[in-house]
Amino acid sequence: MQRTSRAYIVLTVLIFGTFPMFGQGIQNKVFLKDFLSMLSDRYQIQFNYQSDILDTIYIDIPSVNDSLEEQFESIKREAKLNFTKIGTSIYTITKQLSVCGQIKDAFNSYMLEGATIVSGTDNAVSDKDGFFEIKVSSLEEIIEIRFLGFSTIRRKAVTFGEDQCPIIEMFEEITKMDTVVLEGYLVRGIDRKGDGSTAINFTSFSALPGLIETDVLQAVQALPGVVSVDETVSNINIRGGSHDQNLILWDGIKMYQSGHFFGLISSFNPQITKEVKVVTNGTDASFTDGVSGSIQMSTDSYVQKEFKGSLGLNFISAVFFADIPIGDRSSLQLAARRSLNDVFDTSIYGTYFKRVVQQTEIEDNEENVVNSNQEFNFYDTSVRWLYHPSEKDRIRLNFILFGNNLDFDETSSVNQESVTRGSGLIQNSVAMGLGYERNWSSKFSTSLDAYNTDYKLQGINADVLQGQRFLQENTVSETGIRLKGEYRWNNFWGTLGYQLIESEVINENDIDIPRFLRRDSEVLLEHAVFLQGHYRNNNGGFTLNPGVRLNYIGKFGEFLVEPRISLRKKLGKNFHLEAQGELKHQNVSQIVNFQNDFLGVERRRWQLTDNDSIPILKSKQGSLGLQFAKAGWLVDATGYVKEVEGITTQSQSFTTKYEFQKERGSYDVLGLDVLIRKQVTNLSSWLSYSYMVNNYNFENLEEGRFPSNFDNTHSLTFGTTYSNDFFDFSAGLNYRTGKPTSVPVLNDEVVDGEINFDDANNTRLPDYLRIDMSALYKVKLINGVNSKMGISLWNVLNKENAINDYYRIGIDDSANQFTRYALGTTLNVMVRLNF
Repeated sequence: MQRTSRAYIVLTVLIFGTFPMFGQGIQNKVFLKDFLSMLSDRYQIQFNYQSDILDTIYIDIPSVNDSLEEQFESIKREAKLNFTKIGTSIYTITKQLSVCGQIKDAFNSYMLEGATIVSGTDNAVSDKDGFFEIKVSSLEEIIEIRFLGFSTIRRKAVTFGEDQCPIIEMFEEITKMDTVVLEGYLVRGIDRKGDGSTAINFTSFSALPGLIETDVLQAVQALPGVVSVDETVSNINIRGGSHDQNLILWDGIKMYQSGHFFGLISSFNPQITKEVKVVTNGTDASFTDGVSGSIQMSTDSYVQKEFKGSLGLNFISAVFFADIPIGDRSSLQLAARRSLNDVFDTSIYGTYFKRVVQQTEIEDNEENVVNSNQEFNFYDTSVRWLYHPSEKDRIRLNFILFGNNLDFDETSSVNQESVTRGSGLIQNSVAMGLGYERNWSSKFSTSLDAYNTDYKLQGINADVLQGQRFLQENTVSETGIRLKGEYRWNNFWGTLGYQLIESEVINENDIDIPRFLRRDSEVLLEHAVFLQGHYRNNNGGFTLNPGVRLNYIGKFGEFLVEPRISLRKKLGKNFHLEAQGELKHQNVSQIVNFQNDFLGVERRRWQLTDNDSIPILKSKQGSLGLQFAKAGWLVDATGYVKEVEGITTQSQSFTTKYEFQKERGSYDVLGLDVLIRKQVTNLSSWLSYSYMVNNYNFENLEEGRFPSNFDNTHSLTFGTTYSNDFFDFSAGLNYRTGKPTSVPVLNDEVVDGEINFDDANNTRLPDYLRIDMSALYKVKLINGVNSKMGISLWNVLNKENAINDYYRIGIDDSANQFTRYALGTTLNVMVRLNF
C-alpha cells in the first residue's frame, strides 16, 4: 500500500514536469488516460472505452484518501463521463450526452421562458432567452417540451443539438370551446360540456348498473331523455324520436348499423372508442342529419409513444386491442372482437338468442317444418393509423368492419321425402375515413374529412313446403366530404365550411318460384355551407354558440336554412341557465313493410327520401334549462318542445293498428328532464326523471292525433356507484310507463276477415321495471400490467317486461295476441388484462 502511494506521488510529479507549457490552468491537472492507468494498477481493474473520447481530457487530481467510487464521481462531474460496472473488475466509460435548444413562439417570434423540457433521465426549464440544456441517456431518447397554451412537442434527442443549439418553434394550440363545466355529471367519466352536450370518457369511466364492459350505446341510455323502448342499442330513442332519427358517428363516419345480436350489444369496440358525446339540441352547424339527436363517438387523437394493449374475455365474446408506435410521429391502433358461441355455449348466449328470435319462424316454424343447426355469430374489427408529419400537420386513417351472421336449416317431408333447405340473415357494415388537419398559425387552422360507409342487410328465407326461396336485400352506400377552416380571435372561435354528401339506397326482393324480381335504387346528392361561432368570456361565465347551415338538394330543388344556437350563462355563484335551439333535416330514414321482413328478426329497411311518399324529415326544437351545483349536489332541470315533420306510418314501427298503412304525418313532444345527483368522496348517487307528452299527427288516419309509439310518459332511473382504485360497484333501478299499443274492440275483434282495432294506442303494455347490479375488481400485477375482473346481473328480479305485441287471426277466426319480452335475469362475467 505504501509502495502504491509513492508511485502515485511520483506519477503526479512527472505529469506536472512534463507539461509546463499549459500554464496555470493545467499545472493543477492530470491527464485522464494516465490517471486511469494508475487506477488500473492500484485496484486491479480494467477500463473499456472508445479510444478518442479521453484524448484531450485533463482532470483535477482527486484526493488520495478518496475511495474508488468517490474518484469516479469526481471524474463524472468534471469530465462528464459515465462509469458503468459490467463485471467484477471491468468498467465501461461513456460520454455523458446532453442536447440543447432555444424555444420560441413560431408566429410571434418571442422566445419562450419557462417551457418545461423532460427527458428520461433529466428535466430542465428554458431561460429568458428560451435556451435550455438537458441530459439524455442516448440520442434515441424521447424529449418532451411543454408550454401552457402550446401544442406539446415530442422528438428524439438526435434531432436537437449537442454543440450547436437549434431554434425550436412551438405552435399555439387551437382550443375548442366545448370545455367541461360539470365533472361527474352522473358518475366519474360522464361530464357536461359548455356547448350543452354530455360526454362519456371511457378512459376515466367508473361503472354503471348492469354494465361491466364499457358498452358505448348502453352507457348513453343512462342519460336523462335517452331510453330504448325495446331495450336494445339499435332502437335508442332521444326525446321521443325513433332510432333512425339519431345521427351516429364513429370518428366522423356515419354508421347505419349500431348493434350486434341485432341490437343487444353495441357494434363499436369499447377498447378503441375513447369518448362518446351525446347532443340532444343546439347541434354544431357542421353536422347534418339526426333530427332527434346525435351520438358522436371518437377515438384517441394522440400518437402513442409506448406500446399499449389489452385482452378481454366474457361470456359472450373475446376482445383484443393494441396501440403500436411506428417511429416517433406515427402509431397504429388495432381492435378486434368476436363471439365465442361456436367455441363454447354459455347461459347468456342462450338468453340473448332466445330474446332475438322470439315470436319468429326461427324459434317456432310452421307445424310440419323442423328447425335445426341454428348458428349465430358476430365480429368487429377496427384499424386506425395516426401520422403527425410535423408539428403543424395531423393525418388520420380509419377502417371499421363488423357484422352479424344467423343461419338455420328448415326440414320437412315433401312427397314422402325429407327435404332440408337453409335460411339465413347477414347484416354487416364496412367504412373508411380519412382526416387531415393543419395549423397554419396560432389563430387559423383547416381540416379535411372524407368517408365512405357501406351497409348491407340480406335475408334468405327458404320455404321447404312450397319449394320457394325469398331473398331480400337492403344496402346503403354513402360518401361524404367536409372541408372547414377555423379562426380564433381572443375569446371568439369561428368555423366556415362546406360539406358534400352522396347517398345511395337499394332495396331488392327476389323470389325464385314464381319468378319475381324488384330492385329499387335511389341516389341523392346534397351540398351544404355552414358557419359556426363560439364565444366564451374570460371567466367562463357566459358561453354563446350560434350557427347556421345552408343546405341544397339539387334533385328536388330544395333549399333549407337551419339556424342553431346554444347559450350558457352563470347566474350567481351556483346557478347556470342554459338555452338551446335548432332546425335540422335528414334524407334517409327506416321503414317497416311487413313484420316478417328478414325472417322477423330485423324488420327495418333504410329508405331514401323521394320528397313525396317518403318526405324529407324536418325538425325544430327549443329547450331551456337551469342547473344548480354546490357541495357535491347537482340539480339539472330542462324543459323542451320538439316537432318533427315528414314521418310515415312505416317508419314508426306500428305492430298493431296501422301496421300496413302508408301515410305521412308528424309528431310533437313536450317534455321535461330532471336530474338530481349527490357525490360524497367515492360515492355517487343520482335520480333522473323524464316526463313527456308525445303525440302523432296523421290527417288521413281515423284518429288524426294520438299517442306516439315512443311515448314514455314517465321514466325514472335511480342509481348509485361506489368507486376507488381497486373496486367499482354499481346498482340501479329503471322504471318507465308501458309502451302505447292498440287492442281489438272487445267482443267484436274480427270483422270481414280483418282485426277490428279500437282507437290507436288507446292502451299501454304493463309498466317496465328493471333492477341491475355490477361489480368490478381492479388488480395491479407487475409494472405496467393490470387486470380487471367483473360480474354483472341484468334484471336481478327476473321481471317479465313486455316490450311489444301484435295480433294475428287464428284458425278459429279469433284475434290472437303475441307478445315479445325483454331480457330476464342475465349474468355476465368478464376478465381483462391491460398491458
